[in-house]
Amino acid sequence: MQANQQTRLGAAAITTSYGDGFMKALTEAAPHYGVQLTGVERYNQTDPSFTAQALKLIAGKPDAIYIFSAGTPGALPQLELAARNYRGQIYQTQGVANADFLRVGGKILEGTLLTAGPVLVAEQLPDTHSSKATAVDYVNRYEAAHGPGSRSLFGASAWTAMLWLDHAVPQALAHAQPGTPAFRSALRDALETMQGVTTPEGSYSMSADDHNGAGDDTQVLVRIGHNAWRLAE
Repeated sequence: MQANQQTRLGAAAITTSYGDGFMKALTEAAPHYGVQLTGVERYNQTDPSFTAQALKLIAGKPDAIYIFSAGTPGALPQLELAARNYRGQIYQTQGVANADFLRVGGKILEGTLLTAGPVLVAEQLPDTHSSKATAVDYVNRYEAAHGPGSRSLFGASAWTAMLWLDHAVPQALAHAQPGTPAFRSALRDALETMQGVTTPEGSYSMSADDHNGAGDDTQVLVRIGHNAWRLAE
């Protein structure tokens, strides 16, 4: 938003903990970047329309609108905004990063920006990206089993968890037998000392105080173009 001189932002959030969490983060972060919230509208996952909310958001004259939703329900606000001739930038979250979202939204989604795990655009990553080889390997394995274009961020997260265990289990086995409280403690300790483990979703380093561990390479900027995910310049 700063790079494009966008200072006025509207938000559409689904009425779930997913939408609540993003709204909390946005409300805290926006002032630090000189971004003014012009309006916030909520909607339910099963709502058939977003018309009233779209009109209210447009009335605030935002430079951009951020949609906090997951799956195909994330397309509803964007379709309604486009139908009412809103032409500002639309931002989405990686919760919509699946083939069905592209199918439902079609051409209306052109130019949408979102941050997502690098595996979504694995082949497009520069060779210098820490996760490129691991991400491409995952995509090749997954799409060989499920078909071209079927890659899944959810599947990649499961694969990431397995790579964490590949790192941690051998260390835990050196201290205790599986199925015992001592083994569970050793497994926790091994995960908490994990450093620089590369996955399709970036590199992770954890500690006793940080059970997220995501590095700066765990998100890339993606633009929707020609009904596909494109690594944004």
